[in-house]
Amino acid sequence: MMNGVARRRARVAVALLGVSGLYACSSSSTVSKPGGSLNRGAATEILETSVTLVTHSAFAVSKGVFAAFTKATGIRVDVIQQGDGGSLVNQAILTKDHPQGDVMFGVDNTFLTRALDAKLFDSRAYRALDVIDPQHLRPFDTARSFVVPVDYGDVCLNYDTTWFTKHNITPPSGLNDIVYPKYRGLSVVENPSTSSPGLAFLAATIARHPGDAWKEYWKALKRNDVRVVADWTSAYETEFTGGGGSGTRPIVVSYASSPPADVVYSDGKKKRPTIAAVTKDCFRQYEFAGVLHNAKHPNAATQLVEFLASATFQADMPLNMFVYPTRANVPLPKVFTDFAAVVEHPITIDYREIDKQRTAWIRDWTTLEIG
Repeated sequence: MMNGVARRRARVAVALLGVSGLYACSSSSTVSKPGGSLNRGAATEILETSVTLVTHSAFAVSKGVFAAFTKATGIRVDVIQQGDGGSLVNQAILTKDHPQGDVMFGVDNTFLTRALDAKLFDSRAYRALDVIDPQHLRPFDTARSFVVPVDYGDVCLNYDTTWFTKHNITPPSGLNDIVYPKYRGLSVVENPSTSSPGLAFLAATIARHPGDAWKEYWKALKRNDVRVVADWTSAYETEFTGGGGSGTRPIVVSYASSPPADVVYSDGKKKRPTIAAVTKDCFRQYEFAGVLHNAKHPNAATQLVEFLASATFQADMPLNMFVYPTRANVPLPKVFTDFAAVVEHPITIDYREIDKQRTAWIRDWTTLEIG
């Protein structure tokens, strides 16, 4: 039997085999159309065209989903995965004159303005915006012509309930707790300069400790032997005791939706999760998709971005990437509604404010020499 990590990697591999193949076979899946029928437009480009989706390493999709898109449009989808969301944007900026693909999915609201300022995306008239729940559009009014918000989730502290029960230690109830001596050497977080959840966590600490107080908080974390790693995969699947590997840290920065993932990837061994999310001090994170500037197939790429907002793709996301759909009225699977932690008051910071402060935040964090 595979452990949780092996199963997760295998599932992603199977999903990508379904994504990148040349879909000679047909699919019985139904494609739900974002704003009426999928517009084949520019038929000479779109028919029998392949588009490349550049995304992060956590991207996963069920095999039949892109096959349904191919059947409906004649457009094949290839996928390139590149590390964390922060690394994704950094690489896209380096290659923006000759982009590696046509569509980028996975830039989040902490890195969005960096991508927009670098002019990574072309302006398009996305019909998909008509089906997105308005509450997920309002915070990003000036970005609507460049990107579509595809999903959202809450970045929170997670902990291994089995470890804490075994060691008879009360788990943390918020980010301030993990600087206490009893949690010394127990936490792993992601580097905010390379990781989108890492930057989200940094933003949460700044929101809770404004001015220069956040620096003192991080100094306290350093004294308490926090471990900093490059990305979510390293933190959760390698360092975290509940990630399925041989990690030694029972507290990790992850998502409020990690508990249902823990059940789904347990090979049927768990009826309830042994991972819990701390719902206090969580940062609301959105992920966006858009057509890359200088894309080889911009019209076909637009079709793919529209599809990412379709009911077909949006309903597939929760049990593959464990995020929430931004499309209105998409039902969630039972394991999600049963076990995903509900964050009633997430931390939100305007993405334009993040843009003003991000470079200084990361510079100042780096000078603290936490990692």
